[in-house]
Amino acid sequence: MKFEQYNISHEIKRSLEELGFKRPTDIQFKAIPSILKGEDVMAIAQTGTGKTAAFAIPVLHMLQQKPIKKSKGEVRCLVMVPTRELAIQIAGVFESLAKYTRLNILGLVGGVEMDSQIKSLNRGVDVLIATPGRMFDLINQNHIDLSYVDILILDEADHMLDLGFIRDIRDVLKHIPRHHQTLFFSATLDKDIKELAYSVVRNAIRIQISPDDPVSKNVSHALAYIEMDDKRFFLERLVKEFPEKKILVFVRTKVRAERVAAAMDRVGVPSLTMHGGKEQDNRLAVMDEFRKGDVKILITTDVNARGIDIPNVDYVVNYDLPDVAENYVHRVGRTGRGVQKGQAISFVSTEEKKMLAEIEKFIGKPINEMKIDKNDYRETIAFSEETPNDNWQLLIDQHEKELQKARRKKK
Repeated sequence: MKFEQYNISHEIKRSLEELGFKRPTDIQFKAIPSILKGEDVMAIAQTGTGKTAAFAIPVLHMLQQKPIKKSKGEVRCLVMVPTRELAIQIAGVFESLAKYTRLNILGLVGGVEMDSQIKSLNRGVDVLIATPGRMFDLINQNHIDLSYVDILILDEADHMLDLGFIRDIRDVLKHIPRHHQTLFFSATLDKDIKELAYSVVRNAIRIQISPDDPVSKNVSHALAYIEMDDKRFFLERLVKEFPEKKILVFVRTKVRAERVAAAMDRVGVPSLTMHGGKEQDNRLAVMDEFRKGDVKILITTDVNARGIDIPNVDYVVNYDLPDVAENYVHRVGRTGRGVQKGQAISFVSTEEKKMLAEIEKFIGKPINEMKIDKNDYRETIAFSEETPNDNWQLLIDQHEKELQKARRKKK
């Protein structure tokens, strides 16, 4: 079924056509009809499945069908998300889809000045995408009125729970009308998430898009055993081996991000850093620069591990393994999105082998090792600033051949 066959407004269909959206993804195909009927939906879907459009398309259509004159601070649809970056990204999706409508979209985040946000709220907002902190600040200042909300959307609900936002969710429910539509989206469904979901939805349609492999099949995985103090040499070598590739590098802390960036700078490798210690305006500028490809290397903490859509990331490098095994899935989900192929390479030090075992248990399979012989290891460290040879390419090609051989055996 194509989008042109859906019972949605021609303005939204026009936007979908411009964006190149022809057929719905699995989550969109299953969620859109139920949302259009006004039903509560509880959807479990992995990252990169198109779940933002799964709720944005029908919600915008429904809001179009009930045009009203909005009063000061009035909100018709509230989308709650855990992070600023995700709020900005989702607002961008809504704005793109609503381009030819008269609906007002506002992404509300902290870390930026309030004046322009308040001006937008004073005109009334059809869709408000917000993080809890700034939203409650403006509710307390009487700039936001949630008593007209028809639709509540909780996106990345598992992460909201991880960050302790359960009380904020409960407080929102006190502000909005008792009879409203709830759309609940989460990447995982454990006991705590079930408890939260069933406390906010009524007779919900449950949709689960969760293949046996929690990671996209478009992503190839590999690891290399590299000691902690040597990782910068191997990152330099990888980057110089693939100068045109867009590489997202994950580290454990913001201090580490800056140190790795400084190490890259010393050997003439330009990079960007992204972490919670940066001001919001700076974070937005960094993300924009990386998305455009002006700088090919972004070194980040797990602030960019979940939900963020960065186009055309060729490699995800786990410079440090994550503290939580589940975050490995979210990290590597930044590559291999849609129909594109991606590579995930993990640098594993001796002290990280325990975490590697937890990750392999979580994803249900071992990660293949790219073996580095002792001579190549020593040469990489000794000549780190020299133009590297093609050993990385040989390792990756060899790794791909081994994977293909294993797949053929399974068949």
